[in-house]
Amino acid sequence: MTSHKVGTRDEWLAARLQLLKAEKEQTRRSDELAQRRQELPWVRVEKEYRFETEDGPASLPDLFAGRSQLLVYHFMFGPDFEAGCPSCSAIADGFDGSVVHLANHDVTLCAVSRAPAAKLHAYKQRMGWSFPWASSFNSDFNYDYGVTHTEQDWNAGAVRYNFREMDLRAPGEQESTATGPSLESGGSVLDQLASSAGTDWPTYSKEGPGVSAFALEDGVVYHTYSAYERGIDELWGMYRWLDRAPLGRNETGFWWRHHDMYDKQ
Repeated sequence: MTSHKVGTRDEWLAARLQLLKAEKEQTRRSDELAQRRQELPWVRVEKEYRFETEDGPASLPDLFAGRSQLLVYHFMFGPDFEAGCPSCSAIADGFDGSVVHLANHDVTLCAVSRAPAAKLHAYKQRMGWSFPWASSFNSDFNYDYGVTHTEQDWNAGAVRYNFREMDLRAPGEQESTATGPSLESGGSVLDQLASSAGTDWPTYSKEGPGVSAFALEDGVVYHTYSAYERGIDELWGMYRWLDRAPLGRNETGFWWRHHDMYDKQ
């Protein structure tokens, strides 16, 4: 016998219509936020970045692949990782099929990570993905766009991520003088996330997820938008489905895996 509230079809419909009003409000608000993103001022990209791709060396304009808009998913895969971040991998599972549709709407979606190109391509083949993936190894790109942190910032407990300073060190590493918000819980979940990528927590958390948008106009590249942390929640497709499931997210700890690892638990 379920412990959840049970009602008649009429009761369900009345409650559903009330919820529909709130959902419509959220949709309109989402449309407003999308418009505000598009109205942000564009910032000219002055620095020349170099990447390695499956087709060889590339510049930032090259990543547009002949289109005028570029979306970069900052995929957590550092040089010392043995596999991609499991969270980024789950997000990539969701957007891989969208790449062809975006490409036919003048938008290139490309992942960028600091791991060497050969390591990225091997993992991409393992996962069965088709999206373009560029290595920013030996480039300032990840640092400049706020998803990779220097050793100096890490040791100071003053990593700048999501437009503010924060301390990403596990509680045992943090000093009493460190400023900014700290991780309140460490241990198993953090260790499991890092272990899934074949590394440890300090190495894992020096990389961060995010998304950045760029425009190419008259040969000039402009940075138009970036988002981090829960700002990229909407890109994590499986959660949009879970939010509509009877039990919702219903999470306890680190439950998701690389999609080829579920049967190996």
